[in-house]
This record gives sequence, structure tokens and C-alpha cells, in this order.
Amino acid sequence: MPSWYIAAGIAGLTVMTVLTRGFFVISERELELPPWAMHGLRYAPIAALVAVISPEILLTDGALIATWQDARIYAVLVGTAYFWWRRGIFGMIVTGTAVLLALKIGLGW
Repeated sequence: MPSWYIAAGIAGLTVMTVLTRGFFVISERELELPPWAMHGLRYAPIAALVAVISPEILLTDGALIATWQDARIYAVLVGTAYFWWRRGIFGMIVTGTAVLLALKIGLGW
């Protein structure tokens, strides 16, 4: 691939990034979003988190897990139960990780 092609790609991506991220700063007046957009943006972080984490939990080598002997399933269930019980993110991470490690190291899953 020629070096000018790479440089043009980097420059184009830089321009697009600056324009899209600076769009709200460049404007002279405050832009107001419609209520439906504000309502939808409330759910954007959790939707992004689910989109990133769920394939890691449910897929192995691009295919759905085929057995119940997968430590990730039980780690997620225990972590979720802890979160609903105590509402603590740190505890959820610790309990889920502890179950994951116990099953992987202890039982060899």
C-alpha cells in the first residue's frame, strides 16, 4: 500500500473526527435536542455496554456456546445476582471474577 494512501486515510479520518466531535463547539448558539432524542440518549451507555459484553459472554470462536459447563455463564449469573442484591458495581466485578476463576482453575472449565 503506498504511503500517500495511508497518509490520505489518516488525514481524512482526522478531519471527520474533528468535525463530528467539534460540531457542538463550533456552533454559535446552543443546540437543543428534541425530547425523544434526550430520552433515547439515556439508554445509549447501557446499550453500548451490552453490545460489547454480550458477545464475549455468549460466543466462543464466533459460535454460540454449546454447553452449560462454561464458567462465563455462572460468573455472569452470580455477578448479576450480587448487583441486584447490593447494588454495588465493585462487588459485582469481584464476585463474578471469583466465580469465573474458581470454575476455570478449580474445575478446569
